[in-house]
Amino acid sequence: MITSKISDLIGRTPLLELPVADGGATVLLKLEQFNPTGTAKIRMARNMVDEAEEAGLLAPGGRLVESTSGNTGLGLALIAAERGYKFTAVVDNHSSPDKLRGMVAYGADILNVAGDGSGAGGGLATAERDATAERLAAEHGAYWTAQHRNEGNPNGYRSLARELHDDLGDDIHYLYGAVGTGGSLCGTGRFLRERIPDLKVIGVEPVGSVVFGGEGAPYHQSGTGTPEGSEIGRVVDYEVFDEGIKVSDAEAFETCRHLARNFGILIGGSAGGVVYRALERARSAPPGTRIVVLVCDGGDKYLDTVFNDDWMAANGLFDERVARRLGSLLR
Repeated sequence: MITSKISDLIGRTPLLELPVADGGATVLLKLEQFNPTGTAKIRMARNMVDEAEEAGLLAPGGRLVESTSGNTGLGLALIAAERGYKFTAVVDNHSSPDKLRGMVAYGADILNVAGDGSGAGGGLATAERDATAERLAAEHGAYWTAQHRNEGNPNGYRSLARELHDDLGDDIHYLYGAVGTGGSLCGTGRFLRERIPDLKVIGVEPVGSVVFGGEGAPYHQSGTGTPEGSEIGRVVDYEVFDEGIKVSDAEAFETCRHLARNFGILIGGSAGGVVYRALERARSAPPGTRIVVLVCDGGDKYLDTVFNDDWMAANGLFDERVARRLGSLLR
């Protein structure tokens, strides 16, 4: 295919089957890292801008503003560059440095609101980011995409749901995904369930996130969950979920490292947690069960953290029990 726009390359990402031990169930990874910017969020970034343009909310040469931990910002930065908009990303110290450098490469302006990142939560400041983005938009006449409450976010995943159904038909029993703003899983699950009414949608968040209740606590998984004190996005549609479960940082990151070192599969930190919980389901599921996991980004943005031995050790994230468990779940 020859195209004249990089955004035309969004979508049609591959499915990869994991070698599940015992072979009773099938676990398929939807590898969204093969999109431009290496993430699923480019789908919704493009769609939010499309819907804003259709509604007359963006003037030619105007400015976009978003509060982001990285992947949405990368998508908006690419779309802004392609369409001639300016873009300001409001970030905190929970963001991957590689994601920040990527946004700058596309011409984005970066505003960091999290100080030195030395407090509890390691610089995660979702509420402050959102308030700053809203203020900047009002002061400068910019358009705040407000991904946590913008229906253009879940609407952007209609194409992902269509791709899964085109490739697998009605033979999908479980859909697993991380829950941050809720857009990727709620959007994909809602649209896919139009075709597969019995589909079970399982949301996964970090231990310490409060989307599915429980006590808030600091966590290291980036781009997922909602910390205590921050608004749970309106995009989170609890009617879509059949179950909401939690995963620890150690479980998530040990899974990433196991997949990289044993199978050459490099996925992002929060995706590791989703895969871990899906593999546990596969162990107990009846033969013939098909589980699809939304892998929303690749591991190349986490080389200084998840895949760095010194960082893992400094944060107490190695867990030999999880490593042994993974050895029994995969062959």
